[in-house]
Amino acid sequence: MWRGFRRIAGRALLLALAGVIVIAGLLAFDRLDTPSAIIAAAAILGLSLLAAIPFALSVAAAREAIAALGPESAEIGDQRLTYQARRLRPAAQALWPAIMRLRRAWREHAGHAEARFAAAEAVIAAVPDPLILIDRERRIVRTNAAAATFVGVLPEPRDLAAALRNPALLAAADAVLRGEPVRSVEFATAVPVDRWLRAHFARIEGPALDGAAAILTLHDITALKRAEEMRADFIANAGHELKTPLATLIGFIETLLGPARDDAAARERFLGIMHEQAGRMARLVDDLLSLSRIELNEHIAPTARVALEPVIENVAAALELHAADRDMRIELILPEDLPEVQGDRDELSQVFQNLLDNSVKYARRDSQITVTAGTGDGPAAAVLWVAVADQSDGIPGEHLARLTERFYRVDNARSRELGGTGLGLAIVKHVLNRHRGRLDIASTLGKGSTFTVWLRAAN
Repeated sequence: MWRGFRRIAGRALLLALAGVIVIAGLLAFDRLDTPSAIIAAAAILGLSLLAAIPFALSVAAAREAIAALGPESAEIGDQRLTYQARRLRPAAQALWPAIMRLRRAWREHAGHAEARFAAAEAVIAAVPDPLILIDRERRIVRTNAAAATFVGVLPEPRDLAAALRNPALLAAADAVLRGEPVRSVEFATAVPVDRWLRAHFARIEGPALDGAAAILTLHDITALKRAEEMRADFIANAGHELKTPLATLIGFIETLLGPARDDAAARERFLGIMHEQAGRMARLVDDLLSLSRIELNEHIAPTARVALEPVIENVAAALELHAADRDMRIELILPEDLPEVQGDRDELSQVFQNLLDNSVKYARRDSQITVTAGTGDGPAAAVLWVAVADQSDGIPGEHLARLTERFYRVDNARSRELGGTGLGLAIVKHVLNRHRGRLDIASTLGKGSTFTVWLRAAN
């Protein structure tokens, strides 16, 4: 109240200043006596104060009315505000139409701004590739859902280096922030799985969301890189592994066309060997193609729910006759409440097919293969394990770490004799990598080996 009175008094003094100056001049030239001058000055000040009070009150009322037109007044209709304005003094009412026009213009501008902001948010959210906005200090200020895999949850801005530590990527970001319009770079990351990414930086000129100065988009090129690697590996592996059976086939064909042309016994024996070698090549090509397909998608985790019990039972039933030929038994000890896992049914079937087939091939005759399963708690989620235990001669410890390498064999001659391609455990390893699982191998010489598969339980 006192502050408002001081403002009114100040405005009255300004209004009376000219009159007071005139009276002071008259007094100085003896045109007016002192008592009359004092009375005239007091009268001017009083009249000025009386004139200033209504004006000041109108301005104060107009200020309060304008303050009421903030964002919270959006739900108040114009007619209601106009009705409220009728209580203002005439001076403030004269300003009210201009104030209402300003309010409508402000609301229209705010609506356009909100629409543009919502459109920008929708575009960012709809981009399927990871999209990251960084400010001039190289801090991440906004991301879309696809970028969560790389930068996680973003409660507050943080440096790009905290999420992506690749030196080439950070150098490209700094170059764009210094003034370059665009910059692209390829880099590899091992978290959460091995991936190749192409990063594209583009500088943002002018105002942007949250003060962003550049936009970073990440494109997953893992499939392209893997295809290039697989093409080279396939040629090298196929050439090396197919050389021996092809040479055998060519030798027998030449023999049958030459010296053994009329030898029925030799022809019968050679054709059997040729059939065996051709089958070996077919299995090798099938395994190479299967391994290539798995590696191509290894960076993409499957999302389907799979019940393991019927998968294992079907695999065991398919190998039952093969096991019976060697007087072997496959015993399944599986809990009734075995939970589902997150995975691909066909690939998981191939995992247990390869493990059980290896046990049937390499375990001792007249022995038992036991498949057990259970659950546990992993570091990040519930896990499920399946163990395949055989009664074999065991595997020397120095070989265990290399068993999942391509074409690695503990006994080359025996493996080829039994029809092995050297790719079975490599396929198992890459399938489990794709499923974010793992394979543990334990072996005791003279007693047997146990292959344990670990998988994540479905949510």
